[in-house]
Amino acid sequence: MPTLTRLLSCSLVVLLMTAAPGFAGQQHVVSPNELASTVAGSAAAQDADRAAIREALTQPQVRDVVSSLGVSVDRVDAVANTLDGAELAKAGDAARQVNQQLVGGASSITLSTTTIIIILLLVIILIVALK
Repeated sequence: MPTLTRLLSCSLVVLLMTAAPGFAGQQHVVSPNELASTVAGSAAAQDADRAAIREALTQPQVRDVVSSLGVSVDRVDAVANTLDGAELAKAGDAARQVNQQLVGGASSITLSTTTIIIILLLVIILIVALK
């Protein structure tokens, strides 16, 4: 029996040594360059969302709405820096809509119902993230 065990273990060692180089040469499913570009793209998208939120928070109308809710604009800005994933994407989309509707050279700006709803949505998302 010990001879059979030695023979099987030696055979197994030889088999593993010859099979290992074959496994080492396999290609990855995703190349390292693709992986790096995907990570960089995701980071860039998150940075763009945060920039849109910061831009929306600089608008006087947004500041008025935030302060009327009793929340500090600086605190909302700090929370925006900690958001990630779906919450950050939602807040970034809402902020972009606010920014698009508030951009303009008019001396007086009339807030539409849609703009107010979007601003409130942005504030609600950020308040939820605060808690």
